[in-house]
Amino acid sequence: MRRREFIGLIGATALSFPRPGNAQTNAAVPVVGVLMPFKQDTEPTRERIAAIRKGLQEAGFIEGTNYSLGMRFADGDLDRVPSLAKELGALNPRVIIVAAYGPRTVHTLLPKIPLVFTAIAIDPIKAGFADSYVRPGGMLTGNVMNAVGGEEAITQKRIGFFKELVPDLTRLGMIAPEGPVRVMALQEKHALQKVSTQFGFEFMHYGLDTLDDLKGAFASGVAANVSAFYISGEPLLAANMSRVVSFVAASGKPSVGTYPDWGRSGLLMSYSADPVDGYRRAGAYAAKILNGTKPGDLPIEQASKFVLVINQKTAKALSIAVPPTLLALADEVIE
Repeated sequence: MRRREFIGLIGATALSFPRPGNAQTNAAVPVVGVLMPFKQDTEPTRERIAAIRKGLQEAGFIEGTNYSLGMRFADGDLDRVPSLAKELGALNPRVIIVAAYGPRTVHTLLPKIPLVFTAIAIDPIKAGFADSYVRPGGMLTGNVMNAVGGEEAITQKRIGFFKELVPDLTRLGMIAPEGPVRVMALQEKHALQKVSTQFGFEFMHYGLDTLDDLKGAFASGVAANVSAFYISGEPLLAANMSRVVSFVAASGKPSVGTYPDWGRSGLLMSYSADPVDGYRRAGAYAAKILNGTKPGDLPIEQASKFVLVINQKTAKALSIAVPPTLLALADEVIE
């Protein structure tokens, strides 16, 4: 069984790298811009920045010698992306690594700068980012969170695992921000609506205008006697993970989420493509662009590494016995 008994080792590795920040870049070397939707000083952010550095290092690029990082963080507030993109543009970067929801905005504002996107859960072809997966063309390339089948396929597998944990799942309540920029939440909602029919549970949606709506959303779900909560992978929630998890714990309900950070932080289960691996591959693509490869010639990579996290501590608190077969499949079991 593949299991990381000591999850803290990941954090220790990430902390061995220089801390992220908005520090001045070295004008003597090319700048690699990084725009992330998360808060700066958190363990998930440090892991992802360390992965970018690793991808560049594997290609022979040493920070401070061959490149410098210029980083900006949106703290979960997507309305800040345009101003942060302009700040990065002022650094004259040779390439920008854009996480999650920034590619369209950054490319619109900085159309002449090569972009490498990572951890996006939308179809880059339909979104107009690329002509094809094999040959994107233009100034954008990168990697996507979904493999073949898209969001519906990964949601189907995620809920399949979760049904093994919560076999009496009859009503699933989704907690997610609402609004036109909440692309991931909308895709998750549509996927869950389809999957609910297959697995025979009622789907309920609890939308948030702001984080202040969390209390009411969870209260509504508890009042409706949902069997469990589904926590959206939207950056606003990920940037405030501890706050969200505290409401989950207070509800006394099982919970399922997307990225591994959610399972590690206290949700009963999470399942998704490995976002940290995506950041490493984004660093490797940035290195290729620094070496002169055009982004339009670099194929868009689909996810190949997926992570199932089971939080055994949360399971015990909920008096849930995790099936041995599921424990054997888990990549991480949080004791």
